[in-house]
Amino acid sequence: MSAGRDLVLSIGRLYCDIVFRGLDAMPRLGEERFAETVAIVPGGGGFITAAHLAALGLHAGLLARIGTDPLSGTLAPALANSGVDLRWVERAHDAGPQPTVVMVQDGERAFLSRRAGSARPATLDAALADPAARHLHIAEFATLAEIPDLIDRAKRAGLTVSLDPSWDDDWIRRPDLIERTAGADIFLPNAAEARAIAGCDDLDEAGSRLAGHFPLVVIKDGGNGARLFQRDTTLPLPAPEGGPVLDTTGAGDAFNAGFLAAWLAGHPAEQALAEGIACGTLSVRSVGGAGTRLDRGDVDAMSLALLRNHDRIDA
Repeated sequence: MSAGRDLVLSIGRLYCDIVFRGLDAMPRLGEERFAETVAIVPGGGGFITAAHLAALGLHAGLLARIGTDPLSGTLAPALANSGVDLRWVERAHDAGPQPTVVMVQDGERAFLSRRAGSARPATLDAALADPAARHLHIAEFATLAEIPDLIDRAKRAGLTVSLDPSWDDDWIRRPDLIERTAGADIFLPNAAEARAIAGCDDLDEAGSRLAGHFPLVVIKDGGNGARLFQRDTTLPLPAPEGGPVLDTTGAGDAFNAGFLAAWLAGHPAEQALAEGIACGTLSVRSVGGAGTRLDRGDVDAMSLALLRNHDRIDA
């Protein structure tokens, strides 16, 4: 990689997350429920990963569209304070409102979202052509489906590419999904997505099948940690036990940021896995996907403890 190429681009829809917590039960048709708290925060995997990358000290840019409506406008202060490079965020009338209602009960979540307009920002060409651009993270397969040449264009510009498929009922079991993702360097599904895409229940078998299509596969498995698959190598690493869980929204996107930051720095695979788990674990201790900025010292300390506890390095 040539000197000066330090920009990590993250692309995906930008949502206005309305997060309700403190529910006794999820609402059913004909019922009304009341929450103890509500928070309105920027959401969407593209932004959440970019925000955590910025908190970890990387130059992270967001490729997204945002509406000109009042609801979209409420995100302006949080976006400005995120540390993310916002030069490639397109503001357009048809891009909003794009809300996601998040209901959290006992650590589990339910979502209701609306997509508005196209996922393709008018700034895409300029972002990929930026001489500082090094890596493109695609936060959801649905965005790739709308921009089918996205990976090819990024690769032609000299960027490496990562992809989090992000569960989408319209696409997750499509037989051509893997074909459409050809060229991605890192594939980052969660356990449910990996099983559905690979067509098998055994997670190790799913990872092995996916590793036949991608140079590097990392499967996120929530409280169980994560597993890395590369050629004939399988590397599992458990998550730390205990700790408060306020909101798991965006935990996988935080994991992506930690893993990518370590991978781009040239760290060994097991260290990248530990840093991803540390970021995902720390993220659930606040409300919203990027509710609290990750602290590099906390991430380093937790990832080191994970490696020591599982004999990855000498104590």
